[in-house]
Amino acid sequence: MTKRSARRAARRNSEFAQYGDDNNVRRLFDEPKWSPIPDDNNRDQKYRKNLRAQNETQQQVMDAIDEAPLVFAVGAAGTGKTYLAIAKAVEALDAGNVRRIILSRPAVEAGESLGYLPGDMEEKLSPYLRPLYDALCDRISSKRLKALMAEGVIEIAPIAYMRGRTLNNAYIVIDEAQNCTYGQLKMLLTRLGWNSSMVVTGDPAQSDLLPGMSGLNDVIEKLEMLDNVRAVRFSREDVVRHPLVAEMIDAL
Repeated sequence: MTKRSARRAARRNSEFAQYGDDNNVRRLFDEPKWSPIPDDNNRDQKYRKNLRAQNETQQQVMDAIDEAPLVFAVGAAGTGKTYLAIAKAVEALDAGNVRRIILSRPAVEAGESLGYLPGDMEEKLSPYLRPLYDALCDRISSKRLKALMAEGVIEIAPIAYMRGRTLNNAYIVIDEAQNCTYGQLKMLLTRLGWNSSMVVTGDPAQSDLLPGMSGLNDVIEKLEMLDNVRAVRFSREDVVRHPLVAEMIDAL
Protein backbone atom coordinates (compact mmCIF):
# COMPACT_ATOMS: atom_id res chain seq x y z
CA MET A 1 0.00 0.00 0.00
CA THR A 2 2.85 2.36 0.79
CA LYS A 3 4.50 1.65 -2.55
CA ARG A 4 1.24 2.41 -4.37
CA SER A 5 0.94 5.78 -2.59
CA ALA A 6 4.52 6.52 -3.44
CA ARG A 7 3.85 5.81 -7.12
CA ARG A 8 0.82 8.17 -7.09
CA ALA A 9 2.91 10.92 -5.53
CA ALA A 10 5.67 10.38 -8.11
CA ARG A 11 3.11 10.57 -10.92
CA ARG A 12 1.71 13.85 -9.60
CA ASN A 13 5.20 15.30 -9.30
CA SER A 14 6.05 14.31 -12.86
CA GLU A 15 2.85 15.93 -14.18
CA PHE A 16 3.66 19.12 -12.30
CA ALA A 17 7.20 19.07 -13.72
CA GLN A 18 5.78 18.63 -17.20
CA TYR A 19 3.71 21.82 -16.96
CA GLY A 20 6.27 23.70 -14.91
CA ASP A 21 5.38 26.71 -12.80
CA ASP A 22 4.74 29.20 -15.62
CA ASN A 23 1.02 29.58 -14.78
CA ASN A 24 -0.08 27.22 -17.54
CA VAL A 25 -2.17 25.35 -14.99
CA ARG A 26 -4.77 27.60 -13.36
CA ARG A 27 -7.49 26.96 -10.83
CA LEU A 28 -11.04 27.17 -12.12
CA PHE A 29 -12.75 28.88 -9.20
CA ASP A 30 -10.08 31.02 -7.57
CA GLU A 31 -10.00 33.69 -10.30
CA PRO A 32 -10.71 37.25 -9.06
CA LYS A 33 -14.14 38.53 -10.01
CA TRP A 34 -14.34 40.71 -13.09
CA SER A 35 -14.28 44.45 -12.64
CA PRO A 36 -14.74 47.19 -15.26
CA ILE A 37 -11.89 49.14 -13.68
CA PRO A 38 -8.56 47.93 -15.08
CA ASP A 39 -6.10 46.53 -12.56
CA ASP A 40 -3.18 48.84 -13.14
CA ASN A 41 -1.33 49.21 -9.87
CA ASN A 42 1.92 50.13 -11.59
CA ARG A 43 0.58 53.45 -12.81
CA ASP A 44 0.25 55.75 -9.82
CA GLN A 45 0.74 58.98 -11.70
CA LYS A 46 -1.95 61.61 -11.66
CA TYR A 47 -4.29 61.96 -14.62
CA ARG A 48 -5.20 65.60 -14.18
CA LYS A 49 -4.92 66.59 -17.80
CA ASN A 50 -5.87 70.01 -19.06
CA LEU A 51 -9.34 69.78 -20.54
CA ARG A 52 -9.43 71.48 -23.93
CA ALA A 53 -12.38 71.87 -26.27
CA GLN A 54 -11.92 70.34 -29.72
CA ASN A 55 -14.50 72.57 -31.40
CA GLU A 56 -16.85 75.46 -30.73
CA THR A 57 -19.75 73.29 -29.61
CA GLN A 58 -17.63 71.52 -27.00
CA GLN A 59 -16.59 74.91 -25.70
CA GLN A 60 -20.27 75.86 -25.44
CA VAL A 61 -20.88 72.77 -23.31
CA MET A 62 -17.96 73.57 -21.02
CA ASP A 63 -19.14 77.16 -20.59
CA ALA A 64 -22.72 76.02 -20.00
CA ILE A 65 -21.63 73.62 -17.24
CA ASP A 66 -19.80 76.48 -15.52
CA GLU A 67 -22.81 78.79 -15.81
CA ALA A 68 -25.89 76.64 -15.17
CA PRO A 69 -26.77 73.83 -12.72
CA LEU A 70 -28.57 71.80 -15.41
CA VAL A 71 -27.12 71.21 -18.87
CA PHE A 72 -28.39 69.06 -21.73
CA ALA A 73 -25.71 67.95 -24.20
CA VAL A 74 -27.41 66.11 -27.03
CA GLY A 75 -26.61 65.24 -30.61
CA ALA A 76 -24.66 62.98 -32.89
CA ALA A 77 -22.55 60.07 -31.71
CA GLY A 78 -18.80 60.57 -31.35
CA THR A 79 -18.95 64.24 -30.40
CA GLY A 80 -17.48 63.79 -26.90
CA LYS A 81 -20.64 64.43 -24.87
CA THR A 82 -20.00 61.78 -22.23
CA TYR A 83 -16.29 62.49 -22.01
CA LEU A 84 -16.86 66.21 -21.42
CA ALA A 85 -19.42 65.49 -18.71
CA ILE A 86 -17.08 63.08 -16.89
CA ALA A 87 -14.05 65.34 -17.28
CA LYS A 88 -15.91 68.33 -15.84
CA ALA A 89 -17.13 66.13 -12.98
CA VAL A 90 -13.57 65.14 -12.05
CA GLU A 91 -12.47 68.74 -12.41
CA ALA A 92 -15.21 69.89 -10.01
CA LEU A 93 -14.32 67.16 -7.52
CA ASP A 94 -10.62 68.00 -7.56
CA ALA A 95 -11.40 71.69 -7.11
CA GLY A 96 -13.55 70.92 -4.07
CA ASN A 97 -16.70 72.33 -5.65
CA VAL A 98 -18.62 69.10 -5.01
CA ARG A 99 -18.23 66.25 -2.54
CA ARG A 100 -19.18 63.36 -4.78
CA ILE A 101 -19.85 62.25 -8.34
CA ILE A 102 -22.99 60.28 -9.14
CA LEU A 103 -23.20 58.38 -12.41
CA SER A 104 -26.41 56.97 -13.80
CA ARG A 105 -27.31 55.30 -17.07
CA PRO A 106 -30.34 53.30 -18.24
CA ALA A 107 -29.80 49.54 -18.21
CA VAL A 108 -31.13 49.07 -21.73
CA GLU A 109 -29.54 46.68 -24.23
CA ALA A 110 -28.81 47.89 -27.73
CA GLY A 111 -31.16 45.67 -29.70
CA GLU A 112 -30.48 42.34 -27.98
CA SER A 113 -31.34 40.91 -24.60
CA LEU A 114 -28.52 39.49 -22.48
CA GLY A 115 -30.83 37.91 -19.94
CA TYR A 116 -30.12 37.92 -16.23
CA LEU A 117 -26.57 38.86 -15.26
CA PRO A 118 -24.84 37.27 -12.24
CA GLY A 119 -23.45 39.13 -9.26
CA ASP A 120 -24.54 41.96 -7.01
CA MET A 121 -26.08 45.23 -8.19
CA GLU A 122 -22.75 46.84 -9.07
CA GLU A 123 -21.62 43.81 -11.07
CA LYS A 124 -24.92 43.66 -12.95
CA LEU A 125 -24.64 47.33 -13.93
CA SER A 126 -20.94 47.26 -14.81
CA PRO A 127 -21.38 46.25 -18.50
CA TYR A 128 -23.88 49.07 -19.04
CA LEU A 129 -21.67 51.64 -17.32
CA ARG A 130 -18.47 50.67 -19.10
CA PRO A 131 -18.36 53.88 -21.23
CA LEU A 132 -18.45 55.96 -18.04
CA TYR A 133 -15.63 53.88 -16.54
CA ASP A 134 -13.58 54.37 -19.70
CA ALA A 135 -13.88 58.15 -19.41
CA LEU A 136 -13.11 58.06 -15.68
CA CYS A 137 -10.01 55.92 -16.22
CA ASP A 138 -8.76 58.48 -18.72
CA ARG A 139 -8.97 61.22 -16.09
CA ILE A 140 -8.13 59.33 -12.88
CA SER A 141 -5.62 56.59 -12.17
CA SER A 142 -7.24 53.20 -11.61
CA LYS A 143 -5.84 52.97 -8.07
CA ARG A 144 -7.41 56.27 -7.06
CA LEU A 145 -10.65 55.43 -8.85
CA LYS A 146 -11.05 52.22 -6.85
CA ALA A 147 -10.39 54.12 -3.62
CA LEU A 148 -12.95 56.82 -4.46
CA MET A 149 -15.58 54.23 -5.31
CA ALA A 150 -14.89 52.30 -2.10
CA GLU A 151 -15.36 55.52 -0.11
CA GLY A 152 -18.57 56.39 -1.93
CA VAL A 153 -17.13 59.58 -3.42
CA ILE A 154 -17.90 58.19 -6.88
CA GLU A 155 -21.25 56.43 -6.79
CA ILE A 156 -23.03 54.22 -9.30
CA ALA A 157 -26.72 55.07 -8.95
CA PRO A 158 -29.20 52.90 -10.87
CA ILE A 159 -32.11 54.89 -12.28
CA ALA A 160 -34.55 52.44 -10.69
CA TYR A 161 -33.36 53.42 -7.18
CA MET A 162 -33.11 57.19 -7.61
CA ARG A 163 -36.67 58.07 -6.58
CA GLY A 164 -36.92 59.87 -3.26
CA ARG A 165 -33.31 61.00 -3.12
CA THR A 166 -32.05 64.58 -2.78
CA LEU A 167 -28.58 64.96 -4.26
CA ASN A 168 -26.81 67.81 -2.48
CA ASN A 169 -23.19 68.86 -3.11
CA ALA A 170 -22.95 66.44 -6.01
CA TYR A 171 -22.11 66.34 -9.68
CA ILE A 172 -24.63 64.10 -11.45
CA VAL A 173 -24.16 62.65 -14.93
CA ILE A 174 -27.16 61.08 -16.66
CA ASP A 175 -25.80 59.32 -19.74
CA GLU A 176 -27.72 57.82 -22.68
CA ALA A 177 -30.80 59.78 -21.66
CA GLN A 178 -32.50 58.98 -24.96
CA ASN A 179 -33.27 55.60 -23.40
CA CYS A 180 -35.26 57.20 -20.57
CA THR A 181 -38.98 57.79 -20.69
CA TYR A 182 -40.53 61.17 -19.93
CA GLY A 183 -41.48 59.98 -16.45
CA GLN A 184 -37.99 58.70 -15.71
CA LEU A 185 -36.37 61.96 -16.79
CA LYS A 186 -38.82 63.99 -14.73
CA MET A 187 -37.95 61.90 -11.69
CA LEU A 188 -34.19 62.17 -12.33
CA LEU A 189 -34.13 65.90 -12.93
CA THR A 190 -36.07 66.65 -9.75
CA ARG A 191 -33.38 64.90 -7.66
CA LEU A 192 -31.15 67.99 -8.05
CA GLY A 193 -30.19 69.41 -4.66
CA TRP A 194 -28.30 72.39 -3.27
CA ASN A 195 -24.82 73.15 -4.65
CA SER A 196 -25.20 70.44 -7.28
CA SER A 197 -24.79 70.26 -11.02
CA MET A 198 -26.38 67.84 -13.46
CA VAL A 199 -25.36 67.07 -17.02
CA VAL A 200 -27.71 65.02 -19.20
CA THR A 201 -26.27 63.52 -22.37
CA GLY A 202 -27.86 61.55 -25.16
CA ASP A 203 -28.52 61.13 -28.86
CA PRO A 204 -32.26 61.24 -29.65
CA ALA A 205 -31.57 59.59 -33.02
CA GLN A 206 -30.24 56.41 -31.36
CA SER A 207 -32.91 55.44 -28.86
CA ASP A 208 -33.23 51.74 -28.01
CA LEU A 209 -36.79 52.18 -26.75
CA LEU A 210 -39.91 51.64 -28.78
CA PRO A 211 -40.84 54.59 -31.05
CA GLY A 212 -42.41 57.43 -29.12
CA MET A 213 -41.28 56.23 -25.68
CA SER A 214 -38.16 58.39 -25.33
CA GLY A 215 -38.86 61.59 -23.43
CA LEU A 216 -35.58 63.41 -24.02
CA ASN A 217 -36.74 65.77 -26.76
CA ASP A 218 -39.96 66.66 -24.93
CA VAL A 219 -38.09 67.43 -21.71
CA ILE A 220 -35.56 69.65 -23.48
CA GLU A 221 -38.25 71.60 -25.33
CA LYS A 222 -40.04 72.37 -22.06
CA LEU A 223 -36.99 73.21 -19.96
CA GLU A 224 -34.54 74.99 -22.25
CA MET A 225 -36.54 78.23 -21.91
CA LEU A 226 -35.67 78.41 -18.19
CA ASP A 227 -32.88 80.78 -17.17
CA ASN A 228 -30.82 78.20 -15.28
CA VAL A 229 -31.01 75.50 -17.93
CA ARG A 230 -28.75 75.18 -20.97
CA ALA A 231 -29.25 72.92 -23.98
CA VAL A 232 -26.35 72.42 -26.38
CA ARG A 233 -26.87 70.43 -29.58
CA PHE A 234 -24.08 68.69 -31.47
CA SER A 235 -24.09 68.01 -35.21
CA ARG A 236 -22.07 65.82 -37.56
CA GLU A 237 -19.50 68.61 -37.93
CA ASP A 238 -18.65 68.21 -34.25
CA VAL A 239 -17.65 64.53 -34.48
CA VAL A 240 -14.20 63.97 -32.95
CA ARG A 241 -13.92 60.25 -33.71
CA HIS A 242 -12.79 58.79 -37.02
CA PRO A 243 -13.86 61.05 -39.93
CA LEU A 244 -15.81 58.11 -41.34
CA VAL A 245 -18.19 58.36 -38.37
CA ALA A 246 -19.47 61.72 -39.59
CA GLU A 247 -20.02 60.32 -43.07
CA MET A 248 -21.86 57.30 -41.69
CA ILE A 249 -24.17 59.53 -39.66
CA ASP A 250 -25.29 61.23 -42.87
CA ALA A 251 -25.56 57.97 -44.79
CA LEU A 252 -27.52 56.14 -42.11
